[in-house]
Amino acid sequence: MHDNSKSAILNAMQHVNLETQNILDLLQSLSPDSSKTTLRSWIKDGRVTIDGEIAKNASIVVQKGQKVELGARPRFIVGGIKIYYEDRAFIAIEKPAGLLSVATNFEKGKTAHALLKDHYRPGRVFVVHRIDQDTSGVMVFAFTEEARDAFKDKFEKHDIERIYIAIVEGQMTESKGTWQSLLYEDDNYKVHSTTDPTKGQIAITHFQVLATSHRYTALQLKLETGRKNQIRVHCQNAGHPIVGDKKYGAVTNPIKRLALHACHLALKHPITKQPLQFTSPIPEEFNKLISFDYAPK
Repeated sequence: MHDNSKSAILNAMQHVNLETQNILDLLQSLSPDSSKTTLRSWIKDGRVTIDGEIAKNASIVVQKGQKVELGARPRFIVGGIKIYYEDRAFIAIEKPAGLLSVATNFEKGKTAHALLKDHYRPGRVFVVHRIDQDTSGVMVFAFTEEARDAFKDKFEKHDIERIYIAIVEGQMTESKGTWQSLLYEDDNYKVHSTTDPTKGQIAITHFQVLATSHRYTALQLKLETGRKNQIRVHCQNAGHPIVGDKKYGAVTNPIKRLALHACHLALKHPITKQPLQFTSPIPEEFNKLISFDYAPK
């Protein structure tokens, strides 16, 4: 089955007689010529949604009347960058862990910004925001100065919903809450909390526990502000540093990366004002630490 048969899936769903059905079995019945490996790849790539939410795994059960959609095949460019959305104004991508967002004093070459500039040359690509090098997930770049300025205004006014998933060390006792502190960066590029109002900038993070084990806790983190290393510092201050974050107090690194992922970005189009949202599947290695299902809350 090709991408242009998405409507066939929708039409067929309206006539399913079973009250419940496994999503993989449903896809197989609607696309009998596709192998289960192909069907699983659609789910793994985040292409299959149920009532607008990404189907997380092949064992999910679909209820009668729910709407199942197959999205377009994801596009990638050099550097492993997945493209979620693209028009004349901006692009939404998923940055892999380990790739810098933009150039720094120490790295001028391989960055998400540089790869996009090379790919879209001679067109221009403007930086809108950043996520840490070792963090994966959704971010946007602008193609026009008008879009860049509109986005920057939205970020400054906190008019964009940004949600992260983190796996932290230890078992948290609070189920949800808010962390707030003043943050400043020292001469060694490390960020700290301070009580000095002349030294730091306000940083606010809302957290919610998704799952716990005896060793780890899975957290949803909503940013009210977007300071450098904000989530990492707040997790450390709470006594639960992010797995793999040696810089901010972690003592474990079982998946050989920072267990922090920018999973959801909701905003209005900088030109048309149309509401848009982009959701990135949780990295598979996170579920090796602690098993949980997730949809933005």
